[in-house]
Amino acid sequence: MKKIQMVDLNGQYQSIKEQINSSLTQILETTAFINGPEVHAFQKELETYLGVKHVIPCANGTDALQIAMMGLGLEQGDEVITADFTFAATVEVIALLKLTPVLVDVDPDTFNIDIAALEKAITPKTKAIVPVHLFGQCANMDAIMEIAKKHNLYVIEDNAQAIGATHTSADGTKVMAGTIGHVAATSFFPSKNLGCYGDGGAIFTNDDDLAHTLRGIVNHGMYERYHHDVVGVNSRLDSMQAAVLRAKLPHLDTYNNKRRDAARKYSKAFQGQPNIRVPKTVNGCEGICDTCDCHVFHQYTLRIMNGQRDALVKHLGEQGIPCGVYYPIPLHRQKAYVDDRYMEADFPVTNQLVKEVISLPMHTELDDEQIDFIAQTIIKFING
Repeated sequence: MKKIQMVDLNGQYQSIKEQINSSLTQILETTAFINGPEVHAFQKELETYLGVKHVIPCANGTDALQIAMMGLGLEQGDEVITADFTFAATVEVIALLKLTPVLVDVDPDTFNIDIAALEKAITPKTKAIVPVHLFGQCANMDAIMEIAKKHNLYVIEDNAQAIGATHTSADGTKVMAGTIGHVAATSFFPSKNLGCYGDGGAIFTNDDDLAHTLRGIVNHGMYERYHHDVVGVNSRLDSMQAAVLRAKLPHLDTYNNKRRDAARKYSKAFQGQPNIRVPKTVNGCEGICDTCDCHVFHQYTLRIMNGQRDALVKHLGEQGIPCGVYYPIPLHRQKAYVDDRYMEADFPVTNQLVKEVISLPMHTELDDEQIDFIAQTIIKFING
């Protein structure tokens, strides 16, 4: 059996090596490193793939979130509601802009923002909601958009982990994750489903005026050289990263299907294990149906229900099986974001998840032998 990796970037690279190398060589020869043809071509191709009017590439996913908030004109002290169970970048940019982060609990099945907790947290100071499409599937965007409309709030989708996933509305309409709210941000970090070979990110919107503002912000507030019309930042996707993303984008659906196949095999192996809770899709499915397109499994995350999660992590390491705990400390307990407003009783799900979750190797190069070895190792340990 080949070595098990959490993410096998080299294996993926080998399958598209010729195109990657050719594109990078061309950029080196033309020296069009910043805002070159590859960046503009990738932007257009991603707009087509997503069915969104505007893609604004930028330097990374954290910048994408910050720039999206800057473009909406949020002011110091405005409250922005987001999930407690996510990576710190989501709340980091809120604090950096001197907005007020408001953390709420999450759903125990999907790990996405809890709708009742979200609505309860709204005050007259609330100006925006940031639903995080965690681990590869959309939050309940029908409910979120309805709440936003009712309270006149912006919705900023954190789509860093769910590119290529679809959202099916109550009326049966299907749209791509990141195209539903007023604006969305994504990351092209190498381990993402669509990842480059360094840092990269993008912002999506269907709002023409907002798109114009965002394009100025990413480039020092300039629309014309040396004319600074808005306060901006320096956040650009470079041509080499765009070339890598262009090579990968036509394969994204295939990559996501391979992840779903791996997820199905994992879930089948864990059937009948009462102390192992497998991921559920947003539709409440146990396991992943054959037609599933709502989850792209950026992570395949179990809940270990008998208090053995930490011991399991140690055991897997001893067996040469990498794994991840996303996330071990809730944001409301992080030193940088502690706030007297938060009560532990408001976060029962998050406080439980941080003790139970474990993410298994998940990538396009996983084979059946590896999946079976990982699953059987976990089952034997849990059943002791």
